[in-house]
Amino acid sequence: MKTKIIIALGIISTAINFSFAGTIHVVATTQDTRSIAELIGGNKIDVFAIATGYQNPHFVDPKPSYIIKLANADLYITLGLDLESGWSPSLLVSSKNTKIQKGSDGYIDASIGVTLMQVPSSINRSEGDIHAFGNPHYWLDPTNGKTIARNICNGLEKISPENKDFFEANLKTFDAQIDLKLKAWTTAMLSFKGAKVIAYHNEWCYFENRFGLKIVDFMEPKPGIPPTPSQLVKIIKEVKENSIKVIITSPYFTASSSDVVSKQTGAKTLILATSVGAFDSIKNYYDLFDYNIKLLVGALK
Repeated sequence: MKTKIIIALGIISTAINFSFAGTIHVVATTQDTRSIAELIGGNKIDVFAIATGYQNPHFVDPKPSYIIKLANADLYITLGLDLESGWSPSLLVSSKNTKIQKGSDGYIDASIGVTLMQVPSSINRSEGDIHAFGNPHYWLDPTNGKTIARNICNGLEKISPENKDFFEANLKTFDAQIDLKLKAWTTAMLSFKGAKVIAYHNEWCYFENRFGLKIVDFMEPKPGIPPTPSQLVKIIKEVKENSIKVIITSPYFTASSSDVVSKQTGAKTLILATSVGAFDSIKNYYDLFDYNIKLLVGALK
């Protein structure tokens, strides 16, 4: 009986190991690339995202658990540019996983093929936190989500060519869903084309461009520099002169300065979602835009 049990357990163990053997282990830097990867990879992959949806992706504390995840990964997805430069490279090197280092088949730069905005002609650090390669918040335009998805699909096909048809079919579904939803999002925002808003930080240019908003100014006097009293005075004046109804900010910025402006002008502070998971109702990449568009439409009315 003991021998039979041992043999049975051995068979079960082998079956379990076999069932997981074909699973592609993916580590993404953000919840947005995680969501898109899940939509393309389906049940062929499992994905872990390092940054949370309510966390500023520029500032993530490297943890030993992240290194372990990376050490066991088959695929690594980065938003690229210099968005995660403060923490991503050190984690990758520490993982010692040759499969996912830059230049390998298991390394995906999601920014490849994206038309970047605000690419500086020169770098002057006195101007604040300037991004050398352009504004890195490109996923906030859903059409760029299609480029991200294509890059992820290409990466999956490199390491799992036998599943190419499966990945391509999922990509086609994703693109079609983005196109369908984009029509609804664009229609919802059409009445507010050219609407002037204030933003806390310069992270909304792709969203602004796609949906026809006009960001007049920022709460930060320079990127990465907290609002100053003189900047608040300037913003209050601009809000009043332009009859601005909305100040947009993110979950990881303090609302105290925006609240000062709101009290002085009546403009409403909206905490929009910059990533999947920023709020409980935002489960996937589509939800991100559903949430933000609904909030904006309600405020701009």
